[in-house]
This record gives sequence, structure tokens and C-alpha cells, in this order.
Amino acid sequence: MAEFVVAITGASSAIHGKRLVEVLCELGHQVLLVVSDAGRLTLAHECDTTPEKLAEIKGVHLEDNSDIGARSASGSAKIDGVIICPCSGTTIGKIANGISDNLVTRSAVVAMKERRKLIIVPRESPYATVHLELMARLSGYGVVVLPASPGYYNHPKSMDELVDFIIARILDQLGLEHSIGKRWEGLN
Repeated sequence: MAEFVVAITGASSAIHGKRLVEVLCELGHQVLLVVSDAGRLTLAHECDTTPEKLAEIKGVHLEDNSDIGARSASGSAKIDGVIICPCSGTTIGKIANGISDNLVTRSAVVAMKERRKLIIVPRESPYATVHLELMARLSGYGVVVLPASPGYYNHPKSMDELVDFIIARILDQLGLEHSIGKRWEGLN
């Protein structure tokens, strides 16, 4: 059983963070959940839920974003990956510049220094040039930049299928076996 940090920040698309927490737990993994103040607002507005409600899921432990001494911030803790889903432009800017002023950014910077898998899921459209440059910098540091941009080649029939497309890509990047969505098998 692996342990992952899932951070939800204030970018639109909190549904992806919520679903990722649910799926990781369904697969039997542990989740250290960190939610920024803006992420809390977005969860309430877009998903009609709270971090505390998500923490009721078996396998989820909610950590306070202001507690930079929490387990998520530790280089010696056995954490298998950090996923910031969704990842706001402000969070991208802080991480790319090594600013770790809260638990979300501290967890990300620690993941980079420890060479842990770090995945950011931006959801902006269009992207500001500064964020594109910072995402390129983060990619150069080994961070996986996985925008919340679903594919349509599987002819999705619902919003849930569009969300699961992104969740499946995240799980693939983490090296986790899953049966979410259909894989492309070619045109023939």
C-alpha cells in the first residue's frame, strides 16, 4: 500500500482532486490530503463538499496547510508521490521558485529535493506566458505537468468520463494499476 500527498489548491477543477482522493483510496492507498484556503472555497463551490468530508473516506488523513511540520513536509517520511490537483498559477509560481511557505508548496519542494514523483495538474485556459515558462522550468526539474485537458477519442458520454480520463493519466504517471477508462487501441 502506497502513501500519496494530494493537495487541492484554488484553481478551478476541484472535481479532479476529489475524484483522485476517492480513486486512490478505492485502490487501497493512503492519502495525506492538504487543501489551501482557495482550494477549500473551490471544493465548496464546484463540488459542494469540504476537506473534512473528504477526510471521512477510509485511508484519508487531512493535514493543515499552515502546518509545515506535518508528515507531508518531511523528507524522511515514506511518501510515494505528491499530486497537486488542481494546481493554481500561484502555486506553480511558488514551487518553481523554491518558495515553501505552506504545506502544499513545502510538500512539493520536498518531493523535488527527495526525487519523489511530483505531478501538478494545472487547469487554466489560456495559460499566462509566465505560467507556461514556469511549467517548462518545473518540467526541466523532473516535475510532471499534466494539464486537466481530457481527450475525446473514446467518445465520452458524461462529465464523469471526462474527469476519469485525467485521473487515469495521473494513475499511469504514478505507475499504479487501474481499470479507469478505456485505453487507445488504434483505429483498426
